[in-house]
Amino acid sequence: MANLILPPALEAEDKIRLIREAARFDIADENEPTGGEIAGLEAIRAPHSPPTVPKLGLSSDCIFNCSYCSCRAGLECRQRYTCQPRELAEMAVQAARNNPTLGVFISSGIYKNADYTEELIVETLRIMRRDLHYTGYIHAKIMPGADPALIERAGWLADRLSVNIELPHSDGYAVIAKQKNKANILTPMGAISRKIRDHTGEFDPSGRRFARSGQTTQMIVGAMKETDRTAMTLSGALYRKYRLRRVYYSPFHLPRSSHFDFFPEKNTPRWRTRRMYQADRLMQLYGFGVDEILPEDAPNLPFDLDPKAAWALRHLDRFPVEVNTADYETLIRVPGIGITGAKRILQARRLHTLTHELLRRIGVSLKRARYFITCNGRYTGGRLLDSPALRPAVSDVASQTRLPGWEEAEAS
Repeated sequence: MANLILPPALEAEDKIRLIREAARFDIADENEPTGGEIAGLEAIRAPHSPPTVPKLGLSSDCIFNCSYCSCRAGLECRQRYTCQPRELAEMAVQAARNNPTLGVFISSGIYKNADYTEELIVETLRIMRRDLHYTGYIHAKIMPGADPALIERAGWLADRLSVNIELPHSDGYAVIAKQKNKANILTPMGAISRKIRDHTGEFDPSGRRFARSGQTTQMIVGAMKETDRTAMTLSGALYRKYRLRRVYYSPFHLPRSSHFDFFPEKNTPRWRTRRMYQADRLMQLYGFGVDEILPEDAPNLPFDLDPKAAWALRHLDRFPVEVNTADYETLIRVPGIGITGAKRILQARRLHTLTHELLRRIGVSLKRARYFITCNGRYTGGRLLDSPALRPAVSDVASQTRLPGWEEAEAS
């Protein structure tokens, strides 16, 4: 016993520092930039990360040893923390008050076991709501395999719940997340979905609905060298089966202080996850199917084109589109015309015959759209529609721009 070395007790400031470090690896509610259209230039070259809901963790002392995780049990060099529910609740309320329009995200590594951790999270939520009278937005993490009774309690206290799917293919759990499996991820996800459905129209005594902002999940992209088609196929299935509000995509980062020969040699570039956000929105808002965005012969999203432009280049036989007669579903598939632009076109052409100038006046950008449309029979795209030069013309990455991942894209 004389040689036993106990770790020093952490002060509140130390825990806050460690919480902030861990927050970089988990997405709560990222509002990724989209510009005027889902696939705009801004979404690829945004210089700063968009605002996210402040994340606070109950514990980084996780019993799981997921190879990609900064909190994994086998990472000996990491300083770990665990908060008491009241301590975490007070920190969370203060963080939420500092960011009143964003709210707060309560997460955790799996401390002791899933149910024990979830009980502590639920108690933290209870203190925030009942004792500290916090009425703002809370997003709460549900642990893999958590008891449905704990999910029920969490849902009446939090606005949004999430269980992270993490890997795009279930075979990956046996390789890099051996304590996790398809069942302990999808079972609580299904329980949340059913409870949201079963409690529709119900309110608790304080007037709060069960998980009123629904549920989300997060996927790590690139850890298993999977294609974008594989990841987006899973996302589509999760949206359909569990009615998720969002799937968030996180780029894979090589594990620190470890070597795993099954991992890619490089981190996943951020441009890849941003392209996946664009593809996700095309699926959810524009009615595209996975096979349209990522056919079998093109299973990865290109660096230089947004997914809608890439689809259009594969279907040039459908263009040009006459904006004075095309229906809504056709208009929103034109590169450069988003949902708002299509609605403005439908409204404006009730009173006028649309011209290119009138499109500009109602706020429709013609930078790319002009290559794919006619206005009262007039086409202003030159001869590019049948030319190899069309691709660089509709690219949302300027040739003179050097972005992270540019060299990689040029070499591929």
